[in-house]
Amino acid sequence: MAAINVPLRGATRVAPPSTLQRIGAQAVLRGLTGLAALASFMIIFVMLFFLIVYAWPAIRFNGIQFFTSPIWNIGNQYGSGTIVRNGYVGEPGAAFGALVFIYGSAVTALLTMVVAVPLSLMVALSLVYRVPRMIRPLANALVELMAGVPSVVYGLWGMVVLVPWIGQKLAPWVTAHLGFVPFLGGASGSGNGLAASVFILSLMVIPIMVATTRDVILAQSNTYFEASMALGSTSWQAMVRAVLPSVRKGIIASVLLAFGRALGETMAVLMVCGAAINSFPENVFSPINTIAAVIVSQLESALTDASGMAQRSLAELACVLFIITLIVNIVARGIMRGADRAEGR
Repeated sequence: MAAINVPLRGATRVAPPSTLQRIGAQAVLRGLTGLAALASFMIIFVMLFFLIVYAWPAIRFNGIQFFTSPIWNIGNQYGSGTIVRNGYVGEPGAAFGALVFIYGSAVTALLTMVVAVPLSLMVALSLVYRVPRMIRPLANALVELMAGVPSVVYGLWGMVVLVPWIGQKLAPWVTAHLGFVPFLGGASGSGNGLAASVFILSLMVIPIMVATTRDVILAQSNTYFEASMALGSTSWQAMVRAVLPSVRKGIIASVLLAFGRALGETMAVLMVCGAAINSFPENVFSPINTIAAVIVSQLESALTDASGMAQRSLAELACVLFIITLIVNIVARGIMRGADRAEGR
């Protein structure tokens, strides 16, 4: 007689293995995820390689003076003849110096951090320890909404509201009352300049820093705050002397990420910076220019350069900005990873 398989009453039926559990599926999944990770790395490498190759004639043509000269001039396009440097041709009188733009990017980003870091820390601490639990989700949503606003919207608001206020109200008041302080006194003109750029960039990077710092604080144990309060500290002392030192690596990483964002911001800064060429800012209300902004503002005129050297010099500027931003982000990610490992221990 043939055996009959009768299922036992109450026995648990074993489900067949899913697709991801079958033999070979894990290897395929591992290969796909590895390929995706490799693709992201290759995209960065290909972009940098393309920029360097395209900018190589400008790198040879400009030499070291690219980083030391404040003069940017695409040359006389209506004159006769050309100039040759290191085997590459440019228009007569062409000179491409990036010092003004490097200085503008660095000063703008650093002043933005001076304004944004204290405000971001206070907002993050307030969201974690001060804001009532009932309205905390709404407050967090508003902060994240600020981070999602397109940069051109910030720039338009800066042009319409902020720049006139700086030019007509703030700059005259500062000049009248604080004109003796270096880098503060002086006429402001229209209001386009360093101060407007710093204000706009601060609004744009504060949400990034707040969200990162808030998440770092929430990820760690609450025992630092509670233990400090138990020892008689005020809530302010507990936050400043116990909580913030315990998450300092995460805070440094958030600052670096925001610094990279400030260095690379283009449209908002271009709309309020004044687009200065060949001149350093005399005070905080003077027009400036940054690497990202000048690439956009000078692209149209660079396209009229028959030698193509102006376009390639803009690509060299893009290489400088790309490398600086990449280094800043790598350092920030490394610090964040180190903070995560320390918390894991």
